[in-house]
Amino acid sequence: MRARQPDIQGYVKHDGVRIGYEVFDPGDPDAPTVALLPAWSIIESRHWKAQVPYLARECRVVTFDPPGNGRSDRPTDPAAYSDDAHLGYLLAVLDAVGADTAVLVGLSRGGWWSLVAAARHPERVLGAVAIAPVGPFLDATPFHREKAHFEAVRADYTGWERFNRHFWKQDLAGFAEFFFRTVVSEPHSTKQIEDAVGWARQTTAESLIAAEESARCVRDRAEAEALLRSINRPVLVIRGSEDHCRTPGEMVRTAELSGAREVVLEGADHLPHAREPVVVNRLLRDFVREITAKRGGTVRWTRPLDRPRRVLYLSSPIGLGHAERDAAIVDALRRRRPGVQVDWLAQHPVTEVLRRRGERIHPASAHLAAESAHIESEAGEHDLHAFQAVRRMDEILVANFMVFADLVEREHYDLWVGDEAWELDYFLHENPELKRSAYAWLTDFVGWLPMAEAEADLTADYNAEMVEQIARFPRLRDRAVFVGNPADLVDDPLGPGLPSVRDWTRAHYAFSGYVRDFPPVDADERASLRAEFGWRPDETVCVATVGGSGVGGGLLRRVVDAFPAARRAVPGLRLVVVAGPRLDPGIAPREGIELHGYVHRLHRMLAACDVAVTHGGLTTTMTLTAHRRPFLYVPLRNHFEQNRHVRHRLDTYRAGRCVDYGQTDPDNLAALLAEEINREVDYRPVETDGAERAAALLAELF
Repeated sequence: MRARQPDIQGYVKHDGVRIGYEVFDPGDPDAPTVALLPAWSIIESRHWKAQVPYLARECRVVTFDPPGNGRSDRPTDPAAYSDDAHLGYLLAVLDAVGADTAVLVGLSRGGWWSLVAAARHPERVLGAVAIAPVGPFLDATPFHREKAHFEAVRADYTGWERFNRHFWKQDLAGFAEFFFRTVVSEPHSTKQIEDAVGWARQTTAESLIAAEESARCVRDRAEAEALLRSINRPVLVIRGSEDHCRTPGEMVRTAELSGAREVVLEGADHLPHAREPVVVNRLLRDFVREITAKRGGTVRWTRPLDRPRRVLYLSSPIGLGHAERDAAIVDALRRRRPGVQVDWLAQHPVTEVLRRRGERIHPASAHLAAESAHIESEAGEHDLHAFQAVRRMDEILVANFMVFADLVEREHYDLWVGDEAWELDYFLHENPELKRSAYAWLTDFVGWLPMAEAEADLTADYNAEMVEQIARFPRLRDRAVFVGNPADLVDDPLGPGLPSVRDWTRAHYAFSGYVRDFPPVDADERASLRAEFGWRPDETVCVATVGGSGVGGGLLRRVVDAFPAARRAVPGLRLVVVAGPRLDPGIAPREGIELHGYVHRLHRMLAACDVAVTHGGLTTTMTLTAHRRPFLYVPLRNHFEQNRHVRHRLDTYRAGRCVDYGQTDPDNLAALLAEEINREVDYRPVETDGAERAAALLAELF
């Protein structure tokens, strides 16, 4: 799922070639236009996915696909890929969207085209940014770019010999894999490489060959230098020190001749906007603001001793459990630090809980991209490949970190708290210079665990990056809190050559115990709750709920399908279905079944029921454990956290009965329910002071 959907999609036709473009409009008629140019036809315009949502908050952003990829045509005439043709596509798109002028941003060949446009059509260009730009004739030609090399027929092709027309026709996918693994050489870049190889599958060998045979608008070094010297618009050149595609000589010379400000990203390769998006986004923002005289609004500064104590709290929106425990922690924190102000950077469904509690949701929250909607888009029938879903949420995480980074640049806080706010923790470690406050990280699991052998290398790579980040910046997290106890940790290895989850977490985390937002309920209180809900003392009540993420409708429907058989086994059974705030399970009302959407303080209903059916989410299952209610839990298939981490924790509490989704046919589910209702529970007690312990750990930071 995209972090930002286009407001307009369209096509232009230039010299018979149809070019697809998109417009992302901030809603401000005075906003400057930023055109993100295509690169080589091996990738489409989605390579700008980490920039579009951020820039589109204050600029009108225009992207368009190159010929040969994306929504554009696949011509085979080299003329369609020439510099002049690309200049024509740019002008046609700007005309189509009504942009008289624009800031141009290009990568590699697109960087060169942005400079050509600035030289030839300065009246249309406010400024140009060239990232890892091509500089024709400005340096010695690498051997793999020589025509003889490109045309050579070989029995076998290795390394850069694959930059060859015959190999492209033979194995274009193999070339793309080699190329992007070479030019995205930074460690832990599996997702960026995977994306680029995927975009390459959209083009054809014939398109790439035509692009390689296309004409430049300059014939030699002298003409290239003259063109660059003629530019009278502001230019920014961004390049990586470890670029394996362009030579340092051509990029440095391009910057010198165009009068550019040059920014060198040490350790970065050819796609820094994908691998180091925060740095590049801020460079682009500042460049656009400077040349368009657009500033970020009023800046206020308050004397430090006059500043109130303030906390910025980020709570994961994937389900409701984080919001409920975080609200309990904040209540305890306020008892320890009276007068502390807490702002929440939050999105639905977390905001549903916060509004009912009267909490302050920061206005910047309106800019957050929907993480819950992404997770729902990744789900099948009771199936969510959680690790891959988070990987594919990369552009959303970048967009949401940029919201956070801009907010804390403007406003002072004494403490940032991130409860499984993955974007905050990851990008702070990638950009530690942005830390300007005490920072606490909370989570109830540690370690990405593979659900299939084929992904073991990927999860190990993600875990290795985490271990390396903490080893390199051990004080960036002022406090890391595991919401649970050491016994709740699995003992699986984080990967080959890495420590186990349990050993590493014990060495790097404090433990709060489980955090619950409710006190114990005794028999009298339980009877009172049942009366409040309209449940008779003598009837058996089953609550079926699947949390707040909008995933799990299939399980609810199966429970409803099993209800007639369950009622035969348990006469007078009442079924209470709680779908949550984001799910319409499509269940028709019928006798004996109650249907609810969002239920505020659902723990009260769970305390009052006789049995429950739920998925494998931690909050619901641990709430039932704390209330000592019998329950069946059905982990989402391929969900590593529910199947590995949560199941291990529940086993340590001797709580619940794990059921595979394949075993939830009506007769079997009814039989399992009847058995569970009559089961004597012997759960390990759940502590009641977790929120106080977590708050104490946070209060020490300010």
